[in-house]
Amino acid sequence: MAKPRILIAEDDPTLREVLRMQLELEGYDVLEACDGREAVDAAHEHMPDLLLLDVMMPNMDGHEVCRSLRSSFTTRHIPIVMLTARTEVKDKLSGLEGGANDYVTKPWDKRELMLRVRNVLEWSHQQRSASPLTGLPGNHSINDEIRRRLAVSESFALLQIDVDHFKAFNDYYGYARGDQAIQLLARILTESTGRLGGADGFVGHIGGDDFVVLTSPDCAEVLGEDILEWFNNAARDLYDQEDRERGYVEVLNRRHVVERFPLMSLTIALVSTDRVPVTHLAELIDIAQELKAHGKGIPGSVLVGERRRREGAENERNVA
Repeated sequence: MAKPRILIAEDDPTLREVLRMQLELEGYDVLEACDGREAVDAAHEHMPDLLLLDVMMPNMDGHEVCRSLRSSFTTRHIPIVMLTARTEVKDKLSGLEGGANDYVTKPWDKRELMLRVRNVLEWSHQQRSASPLTGLPGNHSINDEIRRRLAVSESFALLQIDVDHFKAFNDYYGYARGDQAIQLLARILTESTGRLGGADGFVGHIGGDDFVVLTSPDCAEVLGEDILEWFNNAARDLYDQEDRERGYVEVLNRRHVVERFPLMSLTIALVSTDRVPVTHLAELIDIAQELKAHGKGIPGSVLVGERRRREGAENERNVA
């Protein structure tokens, strides 16, 4: 994995050298700029993961640099931590209002600065990988979270959720109504996981109509059933009354033939690591995909659970 790249913009060469050494000791790749104009040019050329920006600099001060980067589509996403000797609240507010993500006063405490750098980098990573439609963590964050849980060797359950007949709904009603359906499911997953998923609940949006929920094995089945019931009731209201009463919509299929499609339902694949000897992300996903494919062949909403136990018992699957 590439080292996070941090650009230091500081006109004092001694302070710039101290910052560079501290950051490199923490494992970061460091770039340097000695004034505001050079900082703007370096940010556009190298696209750093974070900018440590001194406020008082020649050519362009830190506030001007911040405004310049935030006004450009290519650099507006770069997180900025401002460095200044000014401690007045109004000075800090000025930087934050200009688009800075955080503020550190000089002289800085190394531990505090490194913690702020790590926090801003983590926040930025989550923002970039989040789904723009639902705001939920995306693929990168989902995979990182699963790997983290596998690494600590504590049992957890994965629920992989897929909307049946979503494409037909989307084609029939249009993308705006399709987005409403995805956002509805995201809300159901988030709120249901918050109520029933325990303290370690996690919800992610893989993309399209595919979602992932991580929870404890004890909560998984109850949580899955709650999601199914809630979605079954709520999804009907997304249809026009005539279609809802009829129980289907008619859409051209891939062969350009009119076909009847039932109302949307959910297929949920449940894999629990206390029952399945999973050690790698790919292995876990393969099992979930196999279960999901099995569930797709069953009409209506369904929760398909993996029942294979660690001691090597013969594979059983429970379909609820």
